[in-house]
Order: sequence, then structure tokens, then C-alpha cells
Amino acid sequence: MDLTINSLYKNKATLMMEYLSKFTYPWEALKGIKEEIIRIGNSLDKQEYNEISENVWVHKKAKVFPSAYLGAPCIIGANTEVRHCAFIRGSAIVGNDCVIGNSVELKNVIIFDNVQVPHYNYVGDSILGFKSHMGAGAITSNVRSDKALVIIHNEGTDVETGEKKVGAFLGDNVEVGCNSVLNPGTIIGDNSSVYPTSCVRGIIQSNSIYKNDGTIITKKNYDTTVR
Repeated sequence: MDLTINSLYKNKATLMMEYLSKFTYPWEALKGIKEEIIRIGNSLDKQEYNEISENVWVHKKAKVFPSAYLGAPCIIGANTEVRHCAFIRGSAIVGNDCVIGNSVELKNVIIFDNVQVPHYNYVGDSILGFKSHMGAGAITSNVRSDKALVIIHNEGTDVETGEKKVGAFLGDNVEVGCNSVLNPGTIIGDNSSVYPTSCVRGIIQSNSIYKNDGTIITKKNYDTTVR
């Protein structure tokens, strides 16, 4: 599978796209997310964004519930909802028209536009593409149990990331079922779906269905038009 940023993220709906274009593979971009958010934040139109605390920018059309925690640095886009008790630890950029739900935790992430992470999710050291959705309780695991550096396993080839903390990379229009775990270095191609309660490891090709017994089948007659 082509693991490049251009292949995974065809819909370039994020303020971070210029930054991402500097890299070949998505995990290469994880280290610099914090600094890039601060750079972008300082260039935002003050007519559209409020800097509610140091290095925390919220679009004036976003809705942030009083009990949510927004750690620096972060950017919250237009028409996005950050709901009760959401915990944004920092180094998180959330696009337009997103839902960050109750008790969701984000850390060192790029969330494209129209993404829904609505209920009891943890997303860390990850990138979620346009219109991706994580069902209730679905999480990204970003550290191996043996604490070794994360390796991407792709069609018999091991790709070393050189990083201890690497979560998951979801392409555009990916659906992750409730209570699923995406293990470190998981990559899911665009237009794919994961059954609820799945434990996912490795690479899922675009236009696939991952069943919770580990079986992967190809979606039939799927419209692959960029949306």
C-alpha cells in the first residue's frame, strides 16, 4: 500500500496541509506539530479567531462547553463543537465542522475538517483524515507494550519510524467501530471501515472492511470520488 501523505489524505482540508506537504510519510510529521500550531496560530485572522489563553485559538463560530479543557497549543476551527469534559492536552489542531465529544482526550494530533470523535475516545500522536469517524470508546494506542520504537509493517516490509510514540493514521472517510483499538503504527486507507470491538494492527488497504476476527474484505462498488 502507498503510505505517503498524498495518498492517504487526498482531501486537503486542514490548516496543516502546507506543513504536511514537507514530509513523505505521516509519522514524520508528528514531531513538529506543536511548533507548527503555534506558527499558524500567530498568523490567524483576529477577526475570526479568539486567543482565549496563551497559544489557544478558538474560532468565533466554534462552540466550546464550559467544562472542556483546552491545553496549549491548540486551534479549534469554525463550527466545531468541543463538548462536556473533553480534555485537549495540547499540540492539537482541530479543523472546521468537527465534533470532539464528552470525555474525549486528544494529544499531539492533526484532526482534518468534518471529523467526529464524539464519545469516550483517546487519540494521541495520530492524524485523522477528512470525514473520518471514531465510534464510541474507540481509541488509538500510541506506545508498544515493550516500549520499543514503533515499526510500520507494510506488505512484508518493516518501516522504522524511529519514534516511541506513534498512534494511528486514518485516511479520508474512514469509519472506526465502537470500542475498537488501533495499535501503534496502524494505518487505514481512505474509504475503509472497521467493525466494532476490533483490535487492529498494521495496514488496511483503501476501500476495505476490517472484521473483528481480523478478516479483511474489499468493499464492492464503492464511490471513490473525493468528497
